[in-house]
Amino acid sequence: MSLPTVRTAALAAPFFLAGALLFASTAQAHVTLQTPQAQAGGGYKAVLRVPHGCKGSATVRVSVQIPAGVIAVKPQPKPGWQIEIQRGKYAQAYRYHGAQLSEGVRTLTWSGGPLPDAYYDEFVFSSQIASSLPPGMVLHFPVVQTCEQGVQRWIEIPADGQTARPEMPAPALKVTGGEGQ
Repeated sequence: MSLPTVRTAALAAPFFLAGALLFASTAQAHVTLQTPQAQAGGGYKAVLRVPHGCKGSATVRVSVQIPAGVIAVKPQPKPGWQIEIQRGKYAQAYRYHGAQLSEGVRTLTWSGGPLPDAYYDEFVFSSQIASSLPPGMVLHFPVVQTCEQGVQRWIEIPADGQTARPEMPAPALKVTGGEGQ
């Protein structure tokens, strides 16, 4: 009797695995941060991973909003892409290398390329995570991905206590305890 059960399970396994892989690839088909955690008071190299274009169309622009508490932002140049930096006042001043920073980069935009839909690329910037941010805090980096035809807005931020993942989630970074915490 156990033979048919084993055989049925063995036949069902490939279908289950295929379904799980399809779900996993769909769930990962959005702009994400390579490293989803950073230490308060530490440096952070943000690597935005762009896995596809917009329904077959090439990406020509990637714009990311920098959340409060992420300071001293410096984008990494990309051959074939121009960088636009929008600066502004911070909601509060932050200590950085013995100085008070009251303004800095608020939005980074890479434009040019193009990045064909069939290819993957990364958009990188260095930054500092403010030491005043509490461990466990989640920072969101809303990204707008503009393509030759269409736009993907990875800007949805879950409400407090929301357990369902948004359809178009903003890349998220969890702050961990700083040195000595």
